[in-house]
Amino acid sequence: MSNTSGALYVLSAPSGAGKTSLVKALLAQDKEVCVSVSHTTRSIRDGEQDGVDYNFVSQQDFTYIVEQQQMLEHATVFENSYGTSRKWVESSLADGKDVILEIDWQGRNQVLAIFPQAIAITILPPSQQALQLRLKGRGTDSDEIIAKRMAKAHREISHYADSHFLVINDHFDHALADLQCIFRSRRLKTPQQAHNNHQLLLELLSTGD
Repeated sequence: MSNTSGALYVLSAPSGAGKTSLVKALLAQDKEVCVSVSHTTRSIRDGEQDGVDYNFVSQQDFTYIVEQQQMLEHATVFENSYGTSRKWVESSLADGKDVILEIDWQGRNQVLAIFPQAIAITILPPSQQALQLRLKGRGTDSDEIIAKRMAKAHREISHYADSHFLVINDHFDHALADLQCIFRSRRLKTPQQAHNNHQLLLELLSTGD
């Protein structure tokens, strides 16, 4: 990719770590960032919009996209397929947008195998107790479901070392600032700054003759 392209960020977190809220707050403050809209074969739910929440497709169409190697990553969860369009991601990056993928550690590894330059971030809760309280606080799941989510969260957390950055969501504002710092630091790298400040550098390097 050229120096003018955006960067690909892969955010992974156990359910209840606050990833969705952090990403929403980041998007509200940073207009250079967008979130990939996944493809899925599951049925659309009340209140959802095609192309906004998900790109809803048939299983046949999904299988075709996978066979054409047009997915960066894909997985089957509870008999429904989910995946990220490689074409959309590459197009958004070429337009200079930073792209966020919200996927689990397995999807992250698939993406890094194709895009080794992608930046992997893991968001974690401050403790198991805090995570359990957050899951219970939703008031939507039974104790059995919460126990399963906790077990899945433990598996997700065990792969934290495969990411490049680790954000602990203890205090929301601090975690958001940490996340913003990761995005900003990449934009301050010399190749990106040289492109963005091309005219200024020409002027500074001018001998005045």
